[in-house]
Amino acid sequence: MKMPFINLKQNLVLFSGLLLSLPSYANQKICMVLDRGGKDDKSFNQSAVAGFQQALDSLSISKESKFLETRSDEQIQNFLRSFSVDPNCKLIISVGFNPSGYVKNLAEKYSEKKYLTIDSEVVSSKKNVRSALFREDQGSFIMGSIAAMKSHSKKIGIIGGMEIPMMKRFALAYTAGAKYISPKIEVYNSIIGTTPDAWNNPSKAKEIALSQFHNGVDVIFQVAGPSGAGIFDATRQLNSLKDNEKKYFAIGVDSNQNDMVPGMVLTSMVKHVDIAVYMAIKDLVEGKFTAEAKYYDLRNGGIDWAYDKFNRSLFSGFEIRKINKIRSEIIDGKIKVPDYYEIAKKDNKKI
Repeated sequence: MKMPFINLKQNLVLFSGLLLSLPSYANQKICMVLDRGGKDDKSFNQSAVAGFQQALDSLSISKESKFLETRSDEQIQNFLRSFSVDPNCKLIISVGFNPSGYVKNLAEKYSEKKYLTIDSEVVSSKKNVRSALFREDQGSFIMGSIAAMKSHSKKIGIIGGMEIPMMKRFALAYTAGAKYISPKIEVYNSIIGTTPDAWNNPSKAKEIALSQFHNGVDVIFQVAGPSGAGIFDATRQLNSLKDNEKKYFAIGVDSNQNDMVPGMVLTSMVKHVDIAVYMAIKDLVEGKFTAEAKYYDLRNGGIDWAYDKFNRSLFSGFEIRKINKIRSEIIDGKIKVPDYYEIAKKDNKKI
């Protein structure tokens, strides 16, 4: 039987041509713009950088991939625009509500680029934007429950950064979680400001925290980004007073901030921005990047409460079981957490 002639050289050339015709997803340059506060803010930016670094260490992306820190809105816009016109930046990541607000126009103009927005839903007609969104309502409900469990005064507080719908989402669920534990508890709700500067004003945050504490609050959930440093400082200051028999606590947000004031931070509502960043880069490398809203919640580990060596001594076994039961019942749908976004849509309010 005559065997068919195989021209190995010809087939290799043909195969190479096919490979060249396929999109190349390896060794892509990833470009990320942080919100104001910097990479060491022990919050949102730091978590994003952790995910970025993990991708750089373990995935086939260009070593020229980089992130930039910002100090003003003008810088944020300039950096995003610069990355958008850079032919080598294949995925552009905007970290936070404020930077993500500048992405839509760029995504429409630079359709060949792919974008990831963190904490803000952006829809582009070019189908090139993924939005990573977090169920703050679920995490805030647990924070409110924990605050109510540990409050002796039955007065707790929440201090948000900028006056935006997300802060209303945090406050509504936090209050619901607290009242789930203690129906008559009082919840003090304060906002630092109405402009993006509110996220970077720790002195104002400290002033508000001290005011809440002096009004009888003994637990404050800080949802203020880098301004939260002022709330931790106020907590430390009051606990250091020798004639003060009362104990004051803070609750962290975004990253695990339990070590900010050890023994004075009850817990932190962790938003795994690192997972959202890493998975977007991984999907790009594997050719699986999709333009959609991706939700991170208690069920998939995108949201959780922090329990470690810094706050372990603050909880009894009974309290731990109670907290984890609430967590499980939210996941199973047995506890219905009120979501400001859903309520606003039903009432035809603009979010």
